[in-house]
Amino acid sequence: MADDRVVDSAADDLERAAEAALRPRRLADFVGQPVVRDQLSLVLDAANARNTPPDHVLLSGPPGLGKTTLAMIIAAEVDGALRMTSGPAIQHAGDLAAILSSLQERDVLFIDEIHRLARPAEEMLYLAMEDYRVDVVVGKGPGATSIPLTLPPFTVVGATTRAGLLPAPLRDRFGFTGHLEFYSPAELEQVLRRSAGLLGAELRDDAAAELASRSRGTPRIANRLLRRVQDFAQVRGTGVLDLAAAHGALDVFEVDRLGLDRLDRAVLQALCQRFGGGPVGLTTLAVTVGEEPETVETVAEPFLVREGLILRTPRGRMATPAAYDHLGLRPPSEGMLFA
Repeated sequence: MADDRVVDSAADDLERAAEAALRPRRLADFVGQPVVRDQLSLVLDAANARNTPPDHVLLSGPPGLGKTTLAMIIAAEVDGALRMTSGPAIQHAGDLAAILSSLQERDVLFIDEIHRLARPAEEMLYLAMEDYRVDVVVGKGPGATSIPLTLPPFTVVGATTRAGLLPAPLRDRFGFTGHLEFYSPAELEQVLRRSAGLLGAELRDDAAAELASRSRGTPRIANRLLRRVQDFAQVRGTGVLDLAAAHGALDVFEVDRLGLDRLDRAVLQALCQRFGGGPVGLTTLAVTVGEEPETVETVAEPFLVREGLILRTPRGRMATPAAYDHLGLRPPSEGMLFA
């Protein structure tokens, strides 16, 4: 069992390293998100012209659209070091104080899933972002002493998949807020061609179009599928990433014509076959498919809702006629489906 965990960890490390190698290093190389890219370019250029760190940046949107990549680009564009952490990793104010006290001028502190910060750490971050200082409390009880610690000017880049959960005082301290949208197939084809070039792979146009159409509007998924097609072409094909290799790999890894994977289809099948189209609560649905509610809500649902396959209603999740059609099932009558 321990050996299995070591192998899984090594595979995860290789996957992350492969993803990192495909990330653009500069804003000019970043594909898609034209509105956010243009706005961010203006913020960074103005900060560099003033020779000051840019305003704090909040990036929101579904997973895999480039929030971490943009944080890396911001650090590179201002010639600062990038420090990375996440909301769940900071459970105490002392954890955040240790990170903040190690920052240098122009450094970029990237906090992923910032909406999950513990409240004491959140309150410390308010002061650090606004006044560039923290108050470190030494001791306990009546003898406790607060020691103010001045911080060099730095930039916080916060990323969240659920912007609505951010408290207003924290949200208001960000000078720039950008929301990342799903990518169009044409934009994903650009991402795939760039990534194929970095991988040294020959990607045919028809294969690029097929992968883009099944990538759920998400560059991370597009790059992941590209690497699987490269594997298939190397082991079972001609080495060229053509349409036959794309279809073969997508079939092996169970990615259907809409880009739905095992989890997506499990959600739809549970709704349509076990719960008669719904409505059904998120927790019940998650237990049925063997996943955590947050995984279903943040990974599967955004794309399923966007494609018109499920509905979020006050009473729970419901399948649409399009979901039944995609699964090859006969939907109930319209009155029963949306009763």
